[in-house]
Amino acid sequence: MPIPEEVTGDEIDKDVRQELQSLPKTLAEDVARNLVMVARLLDEDPEAAYAYSKIALRLASRVAAVREAGGFAAYANQKYSEALAEFRAARRMTGSVELWPVMADCERGLGRPEKALDMAGAPEVHKLDKAGQVEMRLVAAGARRDMGQLDAAIVTLQSPELASNSVQPWTARLRYAYADALLAAGREQEAREWFAKAVESDRDGSTDASDRLAELDGVEFMDALDEERGGEGNVASPSAEDRGADEDADGEKD
Repeated sequence: MPIPEEVTGDEIDKDVRQELQSLPKTLAEDVARNLVMVARLLDEDPEAAYAYSKIALRLASRVAAVREAGGFAAYANQKYSEALAEFRAARRMTGSVELWPVMADCERGLGRPEKALDMAGAPEVHKLDKAGQVEMRLVAAGARRDMGQLDAAIVTLQSPELASNSVQPWTARLRYAYADALLAAGREQEAREWFAKAVESDRDGSTDASDRLAELDGVEFMDALDEERGGEGNVASPSAEDRGADEDADGEKD
């Protein structure tokens, strides 16, 4: 696959670059450039990222960083069995537990929430840093929801990290997951409060908490097409229910 000329491979993290030093220079450069493309495209074009990851794997499958990148690319494309195999390979190579939460989430994706819960209670979790432990808590709560155990999911998310007023990289996602679980359990007022807290902490727009909050408040926003047709712009308008419309507003998928 084509790679833009401005991509040199020097953009990768120094730790990954160090791993690639075991390869011949030209090969290392080719692998690095493909890894850069995986990182750049993972969110906006997962299929293309996956294609670049397969090239990197073909060139250097014995490099842990390459196996990890392949795992995340497969994961982004919901190829959970393949992702799990790559993550396991990377873990064998490094001995690190860093990938434990995403490995557990792959088990969820494969329809094995019980296995994900087993992993949430494994000794490896205690070796994770704080971010990893929060991620593991999110996965465990998701597994509980997969099994229809909404109350248990809510309890799983209740933690010092959730109660803390300090804002960390994981705060918005944790508050969002808690609000969503409360809403699923029919506790709408509490859910609204936690969606509002998620909005306060979501500094990089990693969740759609503001949209969920607006939805709970019965507010919807006119889109650009409405504006072009002579609307007053992207302003709040009464919900479909308030206008007496027959159809319900679309809900968000968990």
